[in-house]
Amino acid sequence: MSRFAKIFASRREAGRPAIIPYITAGDPTLAASRDICLALAEAGADIIELGVPFSDPVADGPVIQAASQRALAQETRLTDVLELARAVRRDSDVGLLLFSYYNPILRYGLEAFAREAAAAGCDAVLVTDLIPEEAATYRAAVQAAGLETVFLAAPTSPDARLASIAAASSGFIYAVARLGVTGAASEVDSGPRELIGRLRRHTQLPLAVGFGLARADQVRAVGAYADGAVVGSALVAAIAAAAPGHEAPAAASFLRSLQA
Repeated sequence: MSRFAKIFASRREAGRPAIIPYITAGDPTLAASRDICLALAEAGADIIELGVPFSDPVADGPVIQAASQRALAQETRLTDVLELARAVRRDSDVGLLLFSYYNPILRYGLEAFAREAAAAGCDAVLVTDLIPEEAATYRAAVQAAGLETVFLAAPTSPDARLASIAAASSGFIYAVARLGVTGAASEVDSGPRELIGRLRRHTQLPLAVGFGLARADQVRAVGAYADGAVVGSALVAAIAAAAPGHEAPAAASFLRSLQA
């Protein structure tokens, strides 16, 4: 059984969703990112999404775009993110999901990326701008290295597309809670519940909801029908607001607030 499968099974038995925080690697520094990851794991994170900073993050809102720019200003590259994963894995058994756009992976080389990501202790990869119909070569390389493939499913996806997303995915499926880019939302409407219901007709994989979650009541609401809750922009904003050197405690405090 994979690490992700064990995590989701354990949380299902406990009657709560897996908590999946996202951070932009290298924001504010790589050393701080390592401390943030370990603090998040200690605070109850089940799977950490390690975002690879990218110069044109079209799926992301202003908070994560700014985080990517800060990380790129520190000259954070995919190689550095893999080393960050390796450093976290040395000290923690937390799940690790690499979150990237496709261009950095292609530039790195598919086979080399997959091999080195697995060696660094990553469990899975999510490529934001890659659709299942164009992912055959990528899936073959990643799965050959023993990594799982996570794909996004949107509320606007027709059933035929949800079926193809389910067929291409392993580990879990990331259900997008709302249309648009990433960013905290004041409310989470019925859209993700309906999407989860539609996805369950096509797969037995765990289903996690993200895009817009920022508060404990939202996480609880999502946990009533989904297997995981992804929190990104609100956490990245909390890290950015922390005093220098205090990013890890701020991240841990924020994550604990989601589980209140």
